[in-house]
Amino acid sequence: MAAAYRIGAAAEAVSLPDLPPYCPRRFQALVGHPMPGVEVRWALARLDGTPAGWLRLELPQLDNTENASVELVVDPAYRRRGVGRALHEHGLRLLREAGRKRVVGAAVSALPGGPARDPAGDAFATALGAHPALAAVRRRLDTTALDPAALDALAAGARIAAGYRTVRWRQTTPEEYVADVAYLEGRLMADAPTGDLEWEQENVDADRIRGIERALDARGIRRYHVGAVHQATGRLAAWTMVSLAANSTWHAWQQITIVDPEHRGHRLGLLTKIDNLEQALAYEPDLRAIDTYNAAENVHMIRINEQLGFRASDASVEWQLTI
Repeated sequence: MAAAYRIGAAAEAVSLPDLPPYCPRRFQALVGHPMPGVEVRWALARLDGTPAGWLRLELPQLDNTENASVELVVDPAYRRRGVGRALHEHGLRLLREAGRKRVVGAAVSALPGGPARDPAGDAFATALGAHPALAAVRRRLDTTALDPAALDALAAGARIAAGYRTVRWRQTTPEEYVADVAYLEGRLMADAPTGDLEWEQENVDADRIRGIERALDARGIRRYHVGAVHQATGRLAAWTMVSLAANSTWHAWQQITIVDPEHRGHRLGLLTKIDNLEQALAYEPDLRAIDTYNAAENVHMIRINEQLGFRASDASVEWQLTI
């Protein structure tokens, strides 16, 4: 595990140099506390006895049972020596044994005019015969450049509609909302753009949400949530979350933001994001950068993020390979 961690840290320092250092607690939990409903296979590759790369396969067990996701990492010092190809072929054997028909993995690339990014991931996926199934762009919000007056004006211009109220929480979802969070989480694959990905809507219930929360706790991830409650029913109509890694105080990820289709048109996505931004900054005084990924075709969420001040930094592609 120590060798695999060093490989991951070296690779991420090259592929995403503007992120915090690779989090050791998160990596340990990836091995020891996987997400619920997922079977994980690991492999470490050695070149002449030296650890040089690793493979992590996630095999969903509750849905998408013909699919798998992959993370394949090679130490930059040992690339172009067959390590990645050997790990790939080993992974294919495991996937065929498990009856999987498709595997999906992501690679980072540069945007025109943006900072340089290592093109090795895209080149490797292309060489393996994978096809680009979903393009995304990472955007960053510089929270030190936020104009509080402009943010207040934006919130005032999108005042929460009559019949809704916002609710905040940190870490574990309150029991009264966990079923609603499960419903909204389960809608993600149905509502968010998925390009050419052949991925089914996931089966998410309250027990699975609790399992996800335990796995995130094991990773030491700090989480801030805001929901919009439909007052007539008491149900969550929208939900958003921001998270920070255990080893970072200055950087966060804007995670899911989703609005129930029955409650769209009230600017709940924008309002919950603004409210949660204020909550996260109140608890994380050193926070100065928040990153988020959006599918390139998700114009509605991109518009909201750009209103808040998120600006494009680099690109990511989900590559899909038919086995």
